[in-house]
Amino acid sequence: MFSQQDVRNIVDKVISYSKLPECEVSVRWTEDAFIRFANNGITTTGYRVTQQVSITSTTAEKRSGNAAVSELSDDALKNGVKQAEELAAISRPDPENMPPLPAQKYPMLNNFDAFTASARNAVMIPHVKAVIDGALENKLTAAGYIQRSANAVGVGNKAGLFGYHTYTDSSLTDTMRNQEGTSSGWSSQSSVSLKDLNGETAARVSTEKCVRGVNRKKLEPGKYTVILEPAAVGDLIGWLGFAFGARDAEQGQSFLSKKGGGTHLGEKLFPEYITLRSDPFNPKLASTPWVPSLLPNESISWIEKGVVKNLVYDRFWASKAAKKPTPSPVNLVLEGQENTLNDLIKSVDRGLIITRLWYIRVVQPQTWQLTGLSRDGVFLVENGKVTDPATNFRWNESPAEVLQRTTKLGHPVRVTGDETGSQMAPALITTDFNFASVSDAV
Repeated sequence: MFSQQDVRNIVDKVISYSKLPECEVSVRWTEDAFIRFANNGITTTGYRVTQQVSITSTTAEKRSGNAAVSELSDDALKNGVKQAEELAAISRPDPENMPPLPAQKYPMLNNFDAFTASARNAVMIPHVKAVIDGALENKLTAAGYIQRSANAVGVGNKAGLFGYHTYTDSSLTDTMRNQEGTSSGWSSQSSVSLKDLNGETAARVSTEKCVRGVNRKKLEPGKYTVILEPAAVGDLIGWLGFAFGARDAEQGQSFLSKKGGGTHLGEKLFPEYITLRSDPFNPKLASTPWVPSLLPNESISWIEKGVVKNLVYDRFWASKAAKKPTPSPVNLVLEGQENTLNDLIKSVDRGLIITRLWYIRVVQPQTWQLTGLSRDGVFLVENGKVTDPATNFRWNESPAEVLQRTTKLGHPVRVTGDETGSQMAPALITTDFNFASVSDAV
């Protein structure tokens, strides 16, 4: 693993080769081990060590070029700088390019786990075996992936900025299918610590969904009360984070824009029990001390007890609006309540449970309406009990409106979605969730 001194040496060397006024360097070292399984057997195991140095050079006229190298020899780094500078020379000036940040005070984060960093197949195989055993016991077919990684990252520039951080991460995802191919169950777990993963629990969840998903009931599209499981909520709040830009809000292009001008900053748009915040200090999240703009990562409330508390001011727009620049909404946490998933189910007279969402795209940027599909388990709830499996749907919804119509929440857990990365999200109940059409997908 690259040490802090290793990263500093790389940054200093790259900057010494730079001839342009600005040079920014990003260094990443990753060691990961993984096991892929399918058809109830292990298909691939792997161990990798990867390294990359990304170099961004900028001229006095705000022309920028970027190059990335994976070799650390002097010649490779010199060529990387040369390529970045050549690309900068032929690029168009960026009028919104901001001066490089000077030295920053980055926070200390506690998300490196030594056990996870050193774990290999002997630790991961028992989890895979538990999933496959669950499949065989129920005459199902399992496929999935387990991995762990150890990471060292660093940043630096000509203005004296430097940062270094190490963190770990791990995940286990599995899908169960029945022999007829008519039902699917899914489970996913992720944590900074591999010790938090549990193959037996993953197998139980995905197996139960698959077994219960046979002979799906075809329901008509329309608006339903739904119980969104944490994975589904995680992707929705991840997408919602993209919609807090101050520029769009102030220019009338956002759900946070007021008709006639101004924004909804400081107004209560959500129920009292809705709080959405960025929390890089949560020890279960694989966060870094800085965000992509290289501003220090920090805890920020975006929605606090229903009130819109902050907007995202990038450095350019902050300079125009005389505001402090803010980090982007990452490492999101949607606070919850002390309800279990069973508590949520018992409180619904008629509705649907949605396991997860996928293939999410923006339909209407101004209202932040999204479209996507449900996947791997939709179940009908009647009189507080799960009754029948149901077909999948295409849905059209704004995550902001989903939270506005939320009536009850569970306890937040770490989830890693296909679309937006890792969040801390609870299951929740929301009303009038709009299903536009039936999907024949399993």
